[in-house]
Amino acid sequence: MHLHSYRLRNFRRLKDAHIELADDISIFVGSNNSGKTSATQAIHSFVTGGRNPFSLYDFSSSCWKAFDEAGNINLAGPIPDEFSLPSIDLDLWFEVAVPDLYLVIPLLPGTTWEGTKVGIRVSLTARNDINLIRNYQEAKAKGPKQAVEPPTNSQYVPWPRSMTDYLQRELKSEYELRYFILDRTQFDESFRDIGDYVPDELRGDPGGGAILKSLIHIDNLGAQRHLADPNPEAGGRSEDLSKRLSRFYKRNLSQRQDDYTALKALFDSEQALNIHLDGVFKPMLDRLARLGYPGVNNPRLKIMSALDPAHVMSQDARVHYQIGDGDDAATLPDSYNGLGFKNLIYMVVEILDAQAKWATMDNRPPLHLIFVEEPEAHLHAQLQQVFIRNVLELLNIEGDDGSIFSSQMVITTHSPHIVYERGFKPIRYFRRKKVGKEQMTEVLNLSAFYEAQPDDRDFLERYLKLTHCDLFFSDAAILVEGNVERLLLPVMIQKVAKSLRSACLCILEVGGAFGHRFKSLIEFLGLTTLIITDIDSVALVVPAAEGAVYDEEFEEFEVPADAKEGVAVQATNDGHDPAGEFAAQTPKMKYGKACLPSELGAATSNQTLIKWLPGRLTVEHLHDASEADRTQVLEDGARVLVVYQSKRDVAWNGSTVALCGRTLEEDFGLENAEWSQAAARKQLGLILKGGAADPNALAKGFHEKVSRKSFDKTKFALAVLTEDEDAWLVPTYISDGLVWLKNEVRIELETALPDAPLMAENIAAGGEHE
Repeated sequence: MHLHSYRLRNFRRLKDAHIELADDISIFVGSNNSGKTSATQAIHSFVTGGRNPFSLYDFSSSCWKAFDEAGNINLAGPIPDEFSLPSIDLDLWFEVAVPDLYLVIPLLPGTTWEGTKVGIRVSLTARNDINLIRNYQEAKAKGPKQAVEPPTNSQYVPWPRSMTDYLQRELKSEYELRYFILDRTQFDESFRDIGDYVPDELRGDPGGGAILKSLIHIDNLGAQRHLADPNPEAGGRSEDLSKRLSRFYKRNLSQRQDDYTALKALFDSEQALNIHLDGVFKPMLDRLARLGYPGVNNPRLKIMSALDPAHVMSQDARVHYQIGDGDDAATLPDSYNGLGFKNLIYMVVEILDAQAKWATMDNRPPLHLIFVEEPEAHLHAQLQQVFIRNVLELLNIEGDDGSIFSSQMVITTHSPHIVYERGFKPIRYFRRKKVGKEQMTEVLNLSAFYEAQPDDRDFLERYLKLTHCDLFFSDAAILVEGNVERLLLPVMIQKVAKSLRSACLCILEVGGAFGHRFKSLIEFLGLTTLIITDIDSVALVVPAAEGAVYDEEFEEFEVPADAKEGVAVQATNDGHDPAGEFAAQTPKMKYGKACLPSELGAATSNQTLIKWLPGRLTVEHLHDASEADRTQVLEDGARVLVVYQSKRDVAWNGSTVALCGRTLEEDFGLENAEWSQAAARKQLGLILKGGAADPNALAKGFHEKVSRKSFDKTKFALAVLTEDEDAWLVPTYISDGLVWLKNEVRIELETALPDAPLMAENIAAGGEHE
């Protein structure tokens, strides 16, 4: 049995989020303030039971308005039958095999139940809606009578100012947890209620809370915050490792009995106790070694006693780090080890301790769910990968093979090294979105993307793993043509869109030949994206006889089978092919030789421009494409824009002509004609011997220079970086694209800000409202 999924309603920004879990490990990713921590805190609070973990701030912001409106209801008048105050709901769906059905009999909706999924709803709901409103209105009426007369012109209003003000103090007395049995046949494929379904409430003994706790046990290893903080009240993983290991020893390991000889011969007993500690901790240290500790040239972990004659048998053990072997070995206290290894050791001990505690529970629940927040703290990239690669081995409990017991782990992370080490399948992407004025989060299951995209998934997985890109943690993405764009983009952003420096951007070097393969992933994630690519103009050639081989100067590229002269893909302006007819047809090959974009009949070989946006083949039609033609609107309202070299006036030697370059380097030269031809700019490699008579000759000269094998594009980019950034201009197409992205991200950031005073009040008090 395992937890298949859960749905949260009205919990912080998780207005209505369905989260599907893998049966072994799931990884929650997303940008900051997307709801990852909330998703772990909610299920822990509901399963452990009680109202104390909840406050008014846990309700989604739209609920606050509903509360205040309800507080003004006239109870003397008619009240609609369907009226109810907001509630926070958690639906838990368990995947149950036939042999395990006896475990969930209290949750079966009837004797005719069929299938593999059983569900339970836990609802934080008002005890009595009408009584709550009445209590609030009575308290509000008493307020002015009990308050001291305020000074003239004072804006003070006695408590409660509003229903939300009332519930800040009285939520615990007015709300309670209720439990309901869910019938899978009354839910759709996305596990949403069908119609006006009303589930049956669990009543009697045992109650719903007891039933739920008999099925699942949850442990939460909080995010690292103050590992090196000497303050014992700092929380997180700051606890002294020696104390933590001592507690693990007392709780889980066989212990040496009273040794009164030790009181007479303290030294001999200490040596014996050290041997004992070495033995009982050896299995744990062996498992720790699988996660990369101590690694190469690091001190080994050694558990040593710290005997006090007055408290021999109650004294804690102490962690030391051993350097060297034999008689020459030296040991250092645990405070002398690095933060990264401390964090790793702490997490291993916590996970093993949680597992051991669960294994020895009376009436042990069959399912153990462990949340680990941000395990990457203080760990370098390789150690992060080792941890996530081997962490599931920690969940293997001896004797549990083939039993009813199972463990699941959920990791929240901001580390691309952890994400891509496991591939797409475990990833659950928390995507922020705005509906009206309300901020909320949708959780996407990337295993669904993996199954739906067999053609591109392997390429994307390998690419993202090799580059360790932070696509899943970004506000927006920029797909660039190559290394030159990647090197120059930070400076270009500084010059024309400085506010983007405050945004979380992911810059991916994908090239025009492979950029279109990211289309399905960008659409799935709903991520605002700017594509900066080259027009890559070629002069088409007539196909040679079958089997003929073109020399290396010719480029081979694909176009749709029925591509017309000007349009490669007959797509709508949202980038989609409504009938799917073009995707289903076998593409045909074309051949061309690099040429100037101004050459008559020139086409593009860039696959992104042909197969994604704007879906055009000839350079003429690419230049005619409007911004709407070059834009795709995604389902959640995010947009994708492609920019490439565009015509603008180039002045040279007394003449002006509308031109553009074929590549960034050529276009940069045209944008900075006078500057790039100065003798001081020799290191750029763009100076034309003998000069150029007019703009057309200048463009031709740049094209010939950049096309040579001897031209070093990386050297060009580095040379630009050594120049005064105020002296040169950003190519027009890149400048236009960055300004567009700046405006898109500005809108995103503005809508992501809290707009409710209660949320601001909670944040000011140190709370979190993901």
